[in-house]
Amino acid sequence: MKQGQAKAKSVRQILALTLCSFISCTAAAQSSEPATAASLTSKEPDDWRFLATPYLFLPLRTKGTSTVADTSVDIDLDLSKTLELLNAAFSVRLEAWNGRFGVVADLYYVHLRLDKGATITPPRNPQLDIDIDIDVEVDARQGWINALAGYRILEGNLANSGRKYFVDVGAGLRWNRLKQEVKARAGINIGPRPEFRNRLGGKQSWWEPTLSARGAIGITECLTIAVRTELGGFGAGGDDLQWNLLAGFDWRAWKTTSLRFGYQYYSIDYSDRLSDGRFAYDITQHGPYIAATWRW
Repeated sequence: MKQGQAKAKSVRQILALTLCSFISCTAAAQSSEPATAASLTSKEPDDWRFLATPYLFLPLRTKGTSTVADTSVDIDLDLSKTLELLNAAFSVRLEAWNGRFGVVADLYYVHLRLDKGATITPPRNPQLDIDIDIDVEVDARQGWINALAGYRILEGNLANSGRKYFVDVGAGLRWNRLKQEVKARAGINIGPRPEFRNRLGGKQSWWEPTLSARGAIGITECLTIAVRTELGGFGAGGDDLQWNLLAGFDWRAWKTTSLRFGYQYYSIDYSDRLSDGRFAYDITQHGPYIAATWRW
C-alpha cells in the first residue's frame, strides 16, 4: 500500500514539474522577449542584446598522440579516465549583438594532471636495504581566448511554416596556450639521499586566425535546433588546423534563460620544436555539450 502511494506521489511530482516547465515556456513565448530562434534579433536596430553561456564539453573519447622531447605517446582516454585526471576546467561563451553585427568571445581552459610514484628495492643486493623512490608527474594544460566579429547574413521566417531562422558568419583571432610537461625524480635513501631530477617539454603560446558559421531554426516557441562550426590555425604558429563542430538544441524554459544540449566534435593538429626536441599535440575528441544561456 505504501509502495503504491509513493509511486503515485512520484508520478504527481513528475507531472507537476512538466506542467511548471510548460507554463514557464508559454510565459516566455508570450512575453515581450522574442522567441528562441530570434533571440538575437531585435525590432529596434540600436538595441544591444547580450548573452552569457557557461558550458561543459564532456569528451566520451579522446584519441591521438602527444609528443614531448621527440618522444610520442598514444592517447586513448574515455570520459571516466579524463575526469580522473581532471584538475581544473573553465569555459564560457559571451556574445553582444546590435542589429546584424555582433562580437563573440569564447574562453576555455582545461588542466589534466597525472602524478605517479613507486618505491623499488634492487634485487641484486637486498642486504644493503637500499630503496629507490621514483616520482613521475605529467602536467597537460590547454586554453584559449577566441574573439570574433560576427555578421547575420540571413534571418527571417520560412514561407510555409513561419518558423524563424538565422545564419551568422564570423572571423577573428584566437590566442592559444598549450603546456605539456613531464617531470621525473629519482631518490636513493643512502647517505644524504641524493636525488636526480629531469624535466621535459614545456609550454607554447600562439595567435591564429579563426572563421565561424552558425545556423538555427525554431521548431516551437521554446525549442530551437542549431549547428555551429569554427575553423582555426591554417598553419599559423605551428597549428595546422583546429576545428570544432557542434549540433544541438536550445530549450527556452524561462523568459531570459535557456538550456542547451548537443554533441560536439573537436580536433587540433599542432607541432613545433623546443630546445629538447619536437613538441606536438594531435588529438580528436567528441562528446556531449551542456550549457545554460542568460540573455539581457
